[in-house]
Amino acid sequence: MIELEGVPELIDPVMVAAFEGWNDAGDAASTAVAHLDREWKGEVFAALDAEDYYDFQVNRPTVWLDGGVRKITWPTTRLSVVRVGGEKPRDLVLVRGIEPSMRWRSFCNELLGFAHELGVEMVVILGALLGDTPHTRPVPVSGVTSDPDLARTMDLEETRYEGPTGIVGILQEACTHAGVPAVSLWAAVPHYVSQPPNPKATLALLNRLEDLIDLRIPLGELAEDARAWQLGVDQLASEDSEVAEYVQTLEEARDTAELPEASGEAIAREFERYLRRRDGGPGQGPGGHATEAGDGSYLRDTAGGRTKPPKPQRAEHGTDGSEDDDSARDGSSGSTGPSGPPPESPESPESPDSPESSED
Repeated sequence: MIELEGVPELIDPVMVAAFEGWNDAGDAASTAVAHLDREWKGEVFAALDAEDYYDFQVNRPTVWLDGGVRKITWPTTRLSVVRVGGEKPRDLVLVRGIEPSMRWRSFCNELLGFAHELGVEMVVILGALLGDTPHTRPVPVSGVTSDPDLARTMDLEETRYEGPTGIVGILQEACTHAGVPAVSLWAAVPHYVSQPPNPKATLALLNRLEDLIDLRIPLGELAEDARAWQLGVDQLASEDSEVAEYVQTLEEARDTAELPEASGEAIAREFERYLRRRDGGPGQGPGGHATEAGDGSYLRDTAGGRTKPPKPQRAEHGTDGSEDDDSARDGSSGSTGPSGPPPESPESPESPDSPESSED
């Protein structure tokens, strides 16, 4: 039995999770959850036992000084709660951690135990993958689910992926088998500039999350960071003719693939999004920032701090091996970093409009 002392009864809670590692290209997904935790001042109320799930030779603990006293931080997964105020307040349960080294089924069961005790209505798992997508275009974000009813009601794609998977896929299937509605949101990160951070991909994930759960997210300086990141990559590309030519090839392929999307219906959807952002939505106060219910933070976060994006390093456009034909067509592949495993290409959406083969 999981006992959650000090956590009040939650209002329409949604669990939002992200894990560092294989499914976190450019740290885009984990940074998105960290942004939510920082902006809405969450505080950790539970942590999984690191001894149960992590190989400390793979994910090593860190030693730090606190007023001259040496302390150790162990790699694990932590949960916090944030309350978003406004006319219709609701709560988010944020899960931040590292992909576990072992006992994945027990790991997912423990998270689902927290979800059950907290009355979570839906689980949203964020992920990011490397792909053949140009940095100059909007970041493709695919929404997939294993639940056909959820796919129909929320305009998502049912996953059709088969092959190796990460903790994101395992957790989504665990939710499905437990009867908990679950959605995965995947951002595609340009594989030729894969080092973290990638604020543009983080921003795209948060924008899609806003639409999914109908909640206004304060973005702070994230939009400015995203513009600075793109300008830095533009400069690097302009200094290397081969990279510039490759980016142009990706742009042409992307623009050709998206021609069918230049429809009245697509334009109407984007205009509705613009109006929501201009007029404000649930949880938004004056100036586009989240309002707070009561004291606004019954749990408080003392960690965090915005990371300024460094100037991107030049990378060869064949990073991490080759993507399969499907991911080459749509600009997505499934590795999470320049030193990570080979691309999990089937986890990529088959097209910008049809992410049915994305990993869940």
